Amino acid sequence: MSGDQEARQVEDAERELTRLWRAWRTVHEMVHDRGYELAEEELRISLDDFRRQYAGVDGFPDRKKMTFSARPSQAMLEKYSTPATPQNPNPPPPAIGTIWVEFNGDSNVGIKQMRTFAHHIAEHNYMTGILITAVSITPAALKIIPTVLPAIMETFLEQDLLVNITHHELVPKHVLLSKAEKAALLQRYRLKETQLPRIQVGDPVARYLGLRRGQVVKIIRKSETAGRYASYRWAI
Repeated sequence: MSGDQEARQVEDAERELTRLWRAWRTVHEMVHDRGYELAEEELRISLDDFRRQYAGVDGFPDRKKMTFSARPSQAMLEKYSTPATPQNPNPPPPAIGTIWVEFNGDSNVGIKQMRTFAHHIAEHNYMTGILITAVSITPAALKIIPTVLPAIMETFLEQDLLVNITHHELVPKHVLLSKAEKAALLQRYRLKETQLPRIQVGDPVARYLGLRRGQVVKIIRKSETAGRYASYRWAI
């Protein structure tokens, strides 16, 4: 390898490493913002530390090393819990559990990769799995996602995680309501959930928060006159 080729390879490796570091930070912020427990050093990892931990011998990021899992915090468990009522004094446990996140750098992600990922989720009893890919997943492979119920599988492209959209000044703060908070909101305004404005679960912020159909999110916006005001959206 000539000196020029070696220099180009070093540049390419550094560029790819920086891309993956940015995606790594965003996905950790996303998991944390959903309510999972993560150490501060995982959220604030520097590029140098990321390079030391996840660069291969060739200088390129080793995605196989970048997998991680996280457990829901107590606050998250409470948010997903069904409150006890006289009619239902013993509600089922919250439908939330450990999350598994995996990066895939294959040039083609099809049925084989998705089946392997789904098998890993099921085998280790993860409640949620997030697969982050370098390329778009084939339509046929995406059809596997509904077959892993009750586990939840989500997919993201690396390029969509290079920037955390919730940090943009034009994106208002979104806060998921607990089931109890949702019930209190509907009772206070004497509404049915279907009467609330809606948010698609495919909305970028809804995907970031992992919103599920039927949940309600509180959206807090800044106002020049009122300071802040809140609105609510029902996820469909």
